[in-house]
This record gives sequence, structure tokens and C-alpha cells, in this order.
Amino acid sequence: MALNTLHDLMIAELKDLYSAEKQLVSALPKMAKAAGNENLKQAITLHLEQTKGQVARLEEIFGMLDTSPRGKKCKAMEGLCEEGAEMLEEEGEDQVRDAGIIAAAQRVEHYEIAAYGSTIAFARQMGHDEIVTLLEQSLEEEKATDVLLSELAVNEVNVAANELSGDDEDMADEEDESEDAPAAATSSRSKAKSPVNAGTKRSASAKRK
Repeated sequence: MALNTLHDLMIAELKDLYSAEKQLVSALPKMAKAAGNENLKQAITLHLEQTKGQVARLEEIFGMLDTSPRGKKCKAMEGLCEEGAEMLEEEGEDQVRDAGIIAAAQRVEHYEIAAYGSTIAFARQMGHDEIVTLLEQSLEEEKATDVLLSELAVNEVNVAANELSGDDEDMADEEDESEDAPAAATSSRSKAKSPVNAGTKRSASAKRK
């Protein structure tokens, strides 16, 4: 597709957004299923429904423009979804995985916020007020989701993941102490039984006499 006008660029951005949202409709259920934190699971499920609504808005916009939404794949979203899928397959603690899910989800949100923002600017410049209104609804949902994920991370998920790190450090300290104790006891017994020490003490006693 040739980009000869701002209208051409707006269409390209809209197709990119459409592809991105369609990919998310497939990816979000997997993230929700993998989430251990119940509030995180609910937040992802809620955003899945919002994403379906965003797809519908984009289809409405393409209808207004008498243009097909097909024909372009958002490679950026494809990469973000692949990274998220790889993280879900990693073995480990649920609390840490939840923190990773939020990180992956927020990378997606930040990409979408930027994409919606620029597309809105193009539509506004050309006087497409109805399109601006529809896109702004989706943008506000993306921003609200980003804020919700940040709150979950700060207040619940990251706290739980960090507590696991604290438990590991405590266990390591206990193991170090248990290893040091026998070594210290062995050292004390060796000094008490040492013939060199005993001979030195007898020699010193004889000199005093």
C-alpha cells in the first residue's frame, strides 16, 4: 500500500490496530488461564471483553471508510505475543509468573496506547470526528487497563513475588549458619586436643618454676 496521503497512513495504522486486537483476542485467554492471582485473572478477562469491543469499533470505522480491515499483520504485536507465550511456558513459582504476565501485558498496553494516540491525531487532523470518538473510547480502555495492572503489581503481585525472594534468602542464611556451627565445634575440639598446645603449656609452667 502506497503512503501518498495522511489518509493512506491512517488506513495503514487502522489495519495495524485491527490485526493487533485480533491477535490479542487469541492471546489473552491463555494469559488469564495461566494467572494465579484471582484479581489478575479477572482483570485480563475483563480486558478480553474490552478488546472484542475494540475490534467491533474498528470494523465500524472501516465500514465508515468503505475499506476492508484485512491485508496487514501487526508484526510488533506478533512479537509481543510470542514473548508472552514463551514466558508462560517457563517453569517456576506462580507468584513470579504473575509478575511476568503483568509485565508482558503492560508492554502490549503501551504499544496500543501509542498506536491509538497517533491514529487519533491523524483522524482529528482530517476532521473525522466520529472516528476520533470511537478510537478515543478504545484508548481510554487501554489506559485504564494499564493503570489497573500497575495497581495490581504494586499492591499484590510484586509483593507476593518479592516475599518468595525473602524466603529464599532466609533459607540460605539458615543453611550457612548450620554449616558454620559444626566447623566451629570441630575447630574448638582440635585446639583442645592439640599436643603442640599441651606441650607449650607444660614448657611455660616449667619456666615459671
